[in-house]
Amino acid sequence: MTTRRKFIKQSALGVAGLTALNCSALGVAQNFQAYPSNRPIPSKRTFVSDAVEKTIKNVKKGISNKELAWMFENCFPNTLDTTVDYEIIDDKPDTFVITGDIDAMWLRDSTAQVWPYLPLVHKDEKLKNLFKGLINRQTKCVLLDPYANAFYKDVARPTKWKDDKPTPQSGIHERKWEIDSLCYAVRLAYGYYKETGDTSVFDADWDKAMRLAVETLRTEQRKSGTTPYYFERVRRNKNVTAPFSGKGRPIKPVGLICSAFRPSDDGTMYPFLIPSNLFAVESLAQLSEVYKTVFKDDLFSKECASFSSEVLQAVNKYAISEHLHYGKIYAYEIDGFGNKVCIDDPNIPSLIAMKYLMNEAFYDSEVYKNTRAYLLSDDNPYYFKGKAGEGQGGPHAGLDTIWPMGIILRAMTSDNDEEIVWCIKQLMNTHNGSGFMHETFHKDDASKFSRSWFAWANTLFGELILKLYNEKPKLLKSI
Repeated sequence: MTTRRKFIKQSALGVAGLTALNCSALGVAQNFQAYPSNRPIPSKRTFVSDAVEKTIKNVKKGISNKELAWMFENCFPNTLDTTVDYEIIDDKPDTFVITGDIDAMWLRDSTAQVWPYLPLVHKDEKLKNLFKGLINRQTKCVLLDPYANAFYKDVARPTKWKDDKPTPQSGIHERKWEIDSLCYAVRLAYGYYKETGDTSVFDADWDKAMRLAVETLRTEQRKSGTTPYYFERVRRNKNVTAPFSGKGRPIKPVGLICSAFRPSDDGTMYPFLIPSNLFAVESLAQLSEVYKTVFKDDLFSKECASFSSEVLQAVNKYAISEHLHYGKIYAYEIDGFGNKVCIDDPNIPSLIAMKYLMNEAFYDSEVYKNTRAYLLSDDNPYYFKGKAGEGQGGPHAGLDTIWPMGIILRAMTSDNDEEIVWCIKQLMNTHNGSGFMHETFHKDDASKFSRSWFAWANTLFGELILKLYNEKPKLLKSI
């Protein structure tokens, strides 16, 4: 059996095990008497890290609530348990990380899925190699097509979306241009480098991929008024089809970067997606540092730094406006002509997530504070309240659907202990007895949810609990 076939089989068995356990999990969660692990059995896990297992044991000891400890044990290792395909290819580590219920790897999701494990690499050489392998795999993906957002491990595998225009080449799941895809590839490599000091991942291929990434971001400033990119999907709803023959709505070139799609994989309304542009500001600054200190390439380092400054200046000039009730806030999307949309999308990067995702030097903290207050209010058209819970939603899954990721990020960006505890209780009340996070749940009925296997949301929940364990351990004793 090939490695790939074995991986798919193991993942399927693992999920089958989860499903079987989930059938009885609601009753377990309701009587609060026993919480059997919903993880796949050890022999069916796709990757095992001793450091992660020790962390789970330690953190559980610091959690008083048995249900919460059970949820952490299920969620934190979910990426490693069910989504990792690790091997050595051409004498180098190679790590392919599927998103969960879709057998493809997103640059965004794969980085976010492993991110909480990064501080543990010093304690586990296997885990360190997993990160090196994912950097190597993401490099291959960017070189294959810098405009694509999701990939297959088999570069000869044809796309599921064969009717998309243009049809993605083999090895690509879909070709939605999202700024954050390239930024997450930078975030992973830079984060690994800063954590370990290991520069071996910055090889010739990585250098080539990053130069291609910067070139692509430059192209999508569309200063000439044109772009080689377009996207049309004929088999789905209009949320995943860019208007005007796949080119998107008109923009006025102001120094910002166009993004055809949001992190939710929905099409943008206005192409200048502000959270993703701010993410690019930070990523370009990180590239500038790497090229100066590691590659000793001052010319390209200065180019990246200048590009970063240009985008930040444009954000500050065009994306901040006065709200009637909240003062100056960030728009979610703009077009450069003065049009804007003031919402958020609970995927990351989002406006709420800037405090979690970015260095504070790259956004205005006062404007962020005002924006956060607006987004968590009834003035936000996508803030929903119901019988099951309340929180941010977005167009992706429809009206009245709330994203657990939005609640998690609310807690992770809060300085208020009461708000953090409230968020955790919301998550405990809406997992529908499964012990796992979902993509969304209906505001009035948590049993109506999307995606029962969404590894990013699971691992992000684990990251929140680990953050509290390290920074606010008393809170975990009080719930």
